[in-house]
Amino acid sequence: MFAQVYGLAINGLQAHLIRVEVDVSNGLPDFSIVGLPNTAVREARERVRSAIKNSGFDFPLQRITVNLAPADLKKDGSGLDLPIAIGILAATGQCSTPSLDQLVFVGELSLEGQLRPVPGILAMAVSLAKDSKYNLIVPPENLSEAKLIEEIKCGASPYLSELVAAINQMPHSADSSLSPSHSNLDFHDNPLFSASNIENSISVHTGFSINSITNNSTFLQQPNSSSDFIDISTIKGQLQAKRALEIAAAGGHNIILVGPPGSGKTLLAKAYAGILPPLTRSESLEVTKIYSIAGLLGHNGHLITNRPFRQPHHSATAVGILGGGRDLKPGELILANHGVLFLDELPEFSRDVLESLRQPLEDRELTITRQRGSVRYPARLSIVASMNPCPCGWYGDGNRPCTCTPRQIHNYRNRISGPLLDRFDLHIEVPRVEFEELHDISPGESSATVQKRVLKAREIQWTRLGESRTNAEMSAQETAQHCSLDPLGQELLRRTFKQLNLSARSHDRILRLSRTIADLEGEKDIEPRHLAEALQYRALDPAT
Repeated sequence: MFAQVYGLAINGLQAHLIRVEVDVSNGLPDFSIVGLPNTAVREARERVRSAIKNSGFDFPLQRITVNLAPADLKKDGSGLDLPIAIGILAATGQCSTPSLDQLVFVGELSLEGQLRPVPGILAMAVSLAKDSKYNLIVPPENLSEAKLIEEIKCGASPYLSELVAAINQMPHSADSSLSPSHSNLDFHDNPLFSASNIENSISVHTGFSINSITNNSTFLQQPNSSSDFIDISTIKGQLQAKRALEIAAAGGHNIILVGPPGSGKTLLAKAYAGILPPLTRSESLEVTKIYSIAGLLGHNGHLITNRPFRQPHHSATAVGILGGGRDLKPGELILANHGVLFLDELPEFSRDVLESLRQPLEDRELTITRQRGSVRYPARLSIVASMNPCPCGWYGDGNRPCTCTPRQIHNYRNRISGPLLDRFDLHIEVPRVEFEELHDISPGESSATVQKRVLKAREIQWTRLGESRTNAEMSAQETAQHCSLDPLGQELLRRTFKQLNLSARSHDRILRLSRTIADLEGEKDIEPRHLAEALQYRALDPAT
């Protein structure tokens, strides 16, 4: 007796359709699963056996072989419990088979036969939208997330017994269209199901109309409509740091803040997220997929419309920051994709963790490779780091003496290697806030005002580079093409390059930063004043 059903498995941000082939034959009772299953999939044998029995069905005392195809793709997670159980019931004649070629099953099974939620449903729904013939069956807690993609029909049932009963009520004609009138399943119908094409448009159910997710210039919310971020106007003083944050936000540059305790570094970092442009449609979908795969989306079924802000503790491990582990899950770096990763007290992080950031900061993507395979995640984010000027925190402060020796200061700063420091385009000193500044009642610029200028600069970059790219993402060839200097600027850069003993990477990053400053002013060419401002944001270079 043979049956074939369909499930889904996650690899990185992509979901793959899995053919679950079940053969029940005579022989000594045995239950084996082949096709590169991981531990969670192999353990499905016990969950499926108990779920079938406790749902009132007969579990065959025969030889059961389950093949997960394609066999060369590693299968992770417990989401294949449900298709394996349906396959066994279909192979033994307890579940109707004519409708199974239109259904894709995802869900973990409890021992009593209840369907439990699994991560990554949004990525699975996106992959199924490429072929409108499939209908997705998920646990009830995952249904609202699956409904975000309107190109597919999706249904849910809380128990295995109810699901099988609903399938048995479906029409036996292979040409019949599944709908709520054919079964007790809670199917999500949409007229776009048979007409839309995932390659051209993905309509997302958010409570308002979205015509095309490939239109990257359209935002999911009005600028500065989120109340989750600190308004930059509430931060007293620190005009230079605020200007640097605006430049960093406009060009997607990484920034490091250096100052004594209590100077406002953390507040500035949290305000930074509020002046970034809102997420576009495609960015929102990608961020939501990442959080879904990580199991952090919850069951409310809403798209993430605010840029992520992640602040890991300095004791975090490399796996916690980058990701990995048994299931190759995304870490803090990936969870901050299209948002901000704030590394407070940067020198306190492990040296291995800091050095592991170099490659993803340069390539804007991260490949995690382990014995079981490799996955690739996007890493298009901005890093905001902060640090004290010395171990005690008061080096260079005019009011409190520093108690550190020169060697202690040298060792403290050397925890951040030169190659890593090269990847920060702005090094900003954040001095102590004076009493008069704290009691200044004059209103400062709001985050909304700053964000408008950032948006204008970003639009210039999108016109120049396309695909929602920023100046910080320019290649060496693009830097040479778009960041040319006049003779006066070339001479200024030449002298500074020799005086500060800059690397070629720093040279290019200074040019890109100058380009961003010019974009903020709406200038076509980089003027010497733009370059001079970019050069002053190098507080941690050796010669300064």
